[in-house]
Amino acid sequence: MNKSTLKNIVDKIASVNPKYRLEDAVSMKPELIQFIKNPSEELQLVAVDEDGYAIRYIKNPTEKVQLAAVNKYASSIYYIQNPTERVQLAAVKQNGHAIQFIKNPTKKVQLAAVKESGYAIQFIKNPTEKVQLAAVREDGTAIYFIIQKGIIPSEQVQLAAVNKYASSIQYIQNPTEEVKNLAREKGVNI
Repeated sequence: MNKSTLKNIVDKIASVNPKYRLEDAVSMKPELIQFIKNPSEELQLVAVDEDGYAIRYIKNPTEKVQLAAVNKYASSIYYIQNPTERVQLAAVKQNGHAIQFIKNPTKKVQLAAVKESGYAIQFIKNPTEKVQLAAVREDGTAIYFIIQKGIIPSEQVQLAAVNKYASSIQYIQNPTEEVKNLAREKGVNI
């Protein structure tokens, strides 16, 4: 339903029932918040607690409202302009893949994202070795995404990946003897 149709329906209900308040309907239909001028923080919280994506209809939400939205749906961070590091951390700790919606995440946010999901490294430009290590320690196959970026992982990163999941050696071109030996010890035929 488009915005003008929704607004017309709301206006008709209000004209038939003068006791109808748009604010009362937000808990049932959170997107109605877009028709309320300067909604209170409390009403904003009602909307995002029901549907985290309702944040897209709120102008200049407070950090408290932003946190409530990303705690409901981590990917709702997509609709938040300039989220604080605290909001970014809340989002990626819930779902590491939310980092794909964050412009220039700090190293702290990057680490939190890959600790939640090693695969989140696929959304990080130029991950440091520390971030790479955290990713493969969470999921050994995350080394695939590191290599896909054109990065040659250090021996330490390779060892950590193979230690977590021995078959991840298949993604490593020219593994060192130490990496091969670890894979063999873990039952991989090389």
